[in-house]
Amino acid sequence: MSTTITRRGFAALGGATLATPFLSRLAWAADPIKLRFSAVFSDQDIRAEMAKKFASAIGGDFAFEPYYGGTLFKQGTELVALQRGNLEMGNIAPQDVSNQIPAWSALTSGYLFRDAAHLHSFFASDIGTEMKTLAEEQLGIKILGPTFYGTRQVGLRSEGKISTPADLAGINLRMPGGEAWQFLGSALGANPTPMAYAEVYTGLQTGAIDGQDNPLPNVENMKFYEVMKQIVMTSHLIAFDLLTMAKPVWDGLSAEQQTLVQTTADSAIDWSAQQHVEQEMKLAKSFAERGLDVYEPDVEAFRSHVQKAYLESDLAKSWPENIVERISAL
Repeated sequence: MSTTITRRGFAALGGATLATPFLSRLAWAADPIKLRFSAVFSDQDIRAEMAKKFASAIGGDFAFEPYYGGTLFKQGTELVALQRGNLEMGNIAPQDVSNQIPAWSALTSGYLFRDAAHLHSFFASDIGTEMKTLAEEQLGIKILGPTFYGTRQVGLRSEGKISTPADLAGINLRMPGGEAWQFLGSALGANPTPMAYAEVYTGLQTGAIDGQDNPLPNVENMKFYEVMKQIVMTSHLIAFDLLTMAKPVWDGLSAEQQTLVQTTADSAIDWSAQQHVEQEMKLAKSFAERGLDVYEPDVEAFRSHVQKAYLESDLAKSWPENIVERISAL
């Protein structure tokens, strides 16, 4: 016997009485899954377009609500918001993960990854899976993948040439807050100064800071080049964040929805990484044409100084055994 209810049959069953709760259940079942997404980057960033591609591809089962420029949660607070159930998705700095899991500080160390391809191969490897699982189990998050956003370079408002870490002595270099970021600034030879991303332009303009470190696409997007005189191509960090979902939200998805979200994230992340690689190549020349002094210092001097600082630090005591060698071998 068929259980299909036709319009005529519905009326015969007393449609006036049954319509409200029946339609209410239908509406509840059709409600899309709300995904509030918080990021510190601006809506002009390549990663904002990445987020749009992701939102478009996951379809009507989800209601993606992006918040850019730290307008929903400030830089460094997104991870806690995910853990407290106040946020469904975020673009999380690995440095924030390392604040809670010291072993992760290995992934924030300078001169660890060679380029975007090396970063990608790490997260696809056994050791990358181990580190992701560690974060997921201890922090209650699901890491969808690394969002590469360029190679960090040092930009200064002064004109003095920088060749080695010793030349950065006394330079107030803006770094994001947190021990991992501050240590990197010190390892470079500078005086690290914590400052919110949105305040960097004014900080450079007023002299509150002498410089900042960011990938070239960020320098372009935030117009830092307007208040800088030089870019020192130290290439000290392959910069990436983590496209992350709150674990309870992930666990609440069906297997089909999980597959859709993961494959869509992979595709969007790959597109974004390629866009950043192409843009970096163009921007170095563009900044030079706009009057900035763009040059490469003694990178080997920086690399040896930075790596020595990390390996001799207390941070390295928490690192998984041979992790640097394992990553280098990939």
